[in-house]
Amino acid sequence: MSALAGLVRKEVFHILRDRRTLVVIVAMPILQVILFGYAIRTDVDRVRLAIVDPAPDAMTIALRARFDAAGVFDTVAVLPDARSLESLFKRGTAQGAVLFEPGFAETLGRGLPANVLIVGDASEPNTGSIVQAYAASVVQTYAQEQLARGPTLQIVPTVRMRFNPTRQSSNLFVPGLMAFVLTIVSSLMTAISLTREKETGTLEALLVSPLRPWQIIAGKVAPYIVVGFVSVLGVVAEARLVFDVPLRGSLTLLLVEGVLFILVSLSLGILISARTSSQRVAMMGALIGTMLPTMLLSGFIFPLESMPLPLRAISVIVPARWFVLVARSIMLKGTGLAYLWQPTLVLVLMAAVLLAASTRAFHERLEG
Repeated sequence: MSALAGLVRKEVFHILRDRRTLVVIVAMPILQVILFGYAIRTDVDRVRLAIVDPAPDAMTIALRARFDAAGVFDTVAVLPDARSLESLFKRGTAQGAVLFEPGFAETLGRGLPANVLIVGDASEPNTGSIVQAYAASVVQTYAQEQLARGPTLQIVPTVRMRFNPTRQSSNLFVPGLMAFVLTIVSSLMTAISLTREKETGTLEALLVSPLRPWQIIAGKVAPYIVVGFVSVLGVVAEARLVFDVPLRGSLTLLLVEGVLFILVSLSLGILISARTSSQRVAMMGALIGTMLPTMLLSGFIFPLESMPLPLRAISVIVPARWFVLVARSIMLKGTGLAYLWQPTLVLVLMAAVLLAASTRAFHERLEG
């Protein structure tokens, strides 16, 4: 028993002496509770809605006001025709659309049924279903209220789902799994591997070599770039062959975006390894800094629209958020670089900043 007590005291001493380990151990459960508590929500609000109203009249204006007052929709555009809808959906500006037919009130006034087309972006099946259910409910509630006041109004809502008409959940999760797998391969494994070499002293031995820090980093992470690229190919192949997820866009663009995300993740892994002193701290730091945000704050599983404003603001600096958006858009919507240049530019800037920061931190670590 005395030997066991001594071992326990020794381990406690090591933990207390390593302040970074202590901070990570204390902070991790607190951060997990906060993230899971606020991020794990399946309800969706603030759905971005476009309205096509070719001939506004009293009825369509009243219905548009009902959508604004529902507390679920944010009207992002009111269009005279449907020609701009495709670009709004591909950019992600709109998640749903409501299209009124011309002469809506006149048709109802003649006692004839008037059509309302409700279109949902089902690349996120949960959001698409909510667009369908809430929009149809707004239309039906309005028709019932008018029925109590006068003659019967026959408003016929018709629903159509874009990009994932069957609302298969695999079409939602598989593109996001690509970001999750690449985070494990690129960030977590790099952080642990480099920290292990620091602990064994093999990394410091490179100081006597003529190699510069950036060359050492390049040599260490090059295999992980190859492994990550192979992982992208594997996930795309499995998505098509096993889960029947469509690939409507350019495979070349998807692979380039994958390599870009690998660079960002590798940079994070190097930065974490440069700022930690043990594999344990590196692993926990990688879990907090990369794995949890990828799972919870990227839109991979839970819709960003359902999260509080602070978490949505934090998600802007999560690389996986932008890669998941790009992967889904390419695979499900067939979107090209003309619509994806903004998230691509964000990933490029993240890669440049993180590569510079990780190289600098790595250089300081070697010199220290």
